[in-house]
Amino acid sequence: MPDKKKLKVAVVGVGHLGQHHARIYSQMKEVELVCVVDIDPARAKSVARQYNTKYKNNYRTISEALDAVNIAVPTQNHFEVAQYFLSRGIHVLLEKPITKTLAEAEQLAEAAQKSGAILQIGHVERFNPAVEALIKRVRSPRYIESHRLGPFAARGTDVDVILDLMIHDLDIILSLVSAPLCQIQAVGIPIISEHVDIANVRLEFKNTCVANMNTSRVSFNRMRKIRIFQQDNYFSLDCAKQELVSIRLHRETPSKITGLPFKIAREKVKIKKQEPLKRELEAFIRCIKQGNPPLVSAQNGILALKVALDINAEIKRVIQKSVTEATIPGTC
Repeated sequence: MPDKKKLKVAVVGVGHLGQHHARIYSQMKEVELVCVVDIDPARAKSVARQYNTKYKNNYRTISEALDAVNIAVPTQNHFEVAQYFLSRGIHVLLEKPITKTLAEAEQLAEAAQKSGAILQIGHVERFNPAVEALIKRVRSPRYIESHRLGPFAARGTDVDVILDLMIHDLDIILSLVSAPLCQIQAVGIPIISEHVDIANVRLEFKNTCVANMNTSRVSFNRMRKIRIFQQDNYFSLDCAKQELVSIRLHRETPSKITGLPFKIAREKVKIKKQEPLKRELEAFIRCIKQGNPPLVSAQNGILALKVALDINAEIKRVIQKSVTEATIPGTC
């Protein structure tokens, strides 16, 4: 007989990412994985068998009492599925991006607040130990540069590369820079899918901090790197390797050897490498048990989505401008 003290959790959507959610929940002592749900019957059955639980093909047919649900369905279905559970007071961990539109995102936030259910958004990089170490050390960033590149994967093409990949770095940068965003410059083009697959973005904040972001899902090599510069300090972060290096200038009287008025100290920050997704799910369960707000709230998800949509709007404006100018003789 299952331990009644365990939280009853279901995973809706057990594709490439959702299967790992199911794996981790099945290993948690304080969780009972009640069932997994997927519209592909064979997929649902296979994952359920692997993690010794039940399976269903429609989340609306879950008859068991639930404390929480983990949603990893395509972005276009986020609102419908999350709204269903939040309206019933069931805690939700919803994969990023929160939704496809701001209106839907705000409705989900309102539904969570009204029911008292926790709504945590799955910006998993926030639970990367190296990212956490970076956030603790950054004080007043002046310049940020990010590179997030990866091979093409058909599973993510229901959205553009901004909502698919860049939104990870957007969430990190927005958590580091407290000043309002005042200007966006962006270019991007579709290469393989019908959506933008590669993009370059420049964000300018009111405190003069600048962030340059490069994202591609048509790269042979995988890269997840961020560089941050602040007064007398430079950080180099590799999200994939969970490595963080700090370069600090210690100002002093000019050296007799180098003649420089400072000393450079390089530190490779000690990081205890862990699976970010596991830490994310553990944090979600702790929030439910302790009644604490999540690290990545609905408001965090809404902010990242808003900037992502503004970037997309700017890319479309630039594309339309280039198309218009191409039809006018003498312009380039």
